[in-house]
Amino acid sequence: MRRTLSVIRLQLINRQTFVWVPLIILGSAVVISVLIYAMIPGDAPKYGGGGQAPLWYFFAIGLSAMTLTFPFSQAMSVTRREFFIGTLLTAILGSALLGVLFLLGGAIELATNGYGVNGWVFHLPWLWEAGPLGAFVVYFTLALFFFVVGFTGATIYKSWGPMVLTIVGVALALLLVGVVYLVTRLELWGDVWLGILDLGAVGLALWGLVVVAVLSVISFLAFRRATP
Repeated sequence: MRRTLSVIRLQLINRQTFVWVPLIILGSAVVISVLIYAMIPGDAPKYGGGGQAPLWYFFAIGLSAMTLTFPFSQAMSVTRREFFIGTLLTAILGSALLGVLFLLGGAIELATNGYGVNGWVFHLPWLWEAGPLGAFVVYFTLALFFFVVGFTGATIYKSWGPMVLTIVGVALALLLVGVVYLVTRLELWGDVWLGILDLGAVGLALWGLVVVAVLSVISFLAFRRATP
């Protein structure tokens, strides 16, 4: 337990990674989005995807947590299990922080009527239909999902090299194309969209947490073969 906490401190020792850089990315995305909204004529609500910018950064953090921090942790005699658990707990804390920031952003947008230009970055109706708690679950899941995807990819790379990682990526792409083909061929898109609407954003987020759990198991199993 003590060494697991040491891993968390190791991951957080550079506050730029989990605090300042995400804040800079998020703040910049909001400013750019508001400037674009202000140039759009009309009073209709304006929605954009600027808020997803820090989520992609979490993907990069997942990559670097494995490729940069893991070798250093081995020099500290931290076991692989302790490193994995500590890194995942750090990701959970970082995702929760980002979820809180998104909630604060949504509250600011409500208080200012979309920054005075009816523009919305955080308070997207479909995501907030279940209230602030539901929105937090969605944002938390998205951030954690991006982190775990990056971490899993880096783990596969460190365990078996670029060829296996490429094969896995191509296989997943082919699987996705196959699913899209079957749904299109069987004319099931109507049922798919109805199912998504029935689940809602929170339901999809909960399924996202299941995917996160599966990816975590895969990365943990692969992690045993990883070389610093």
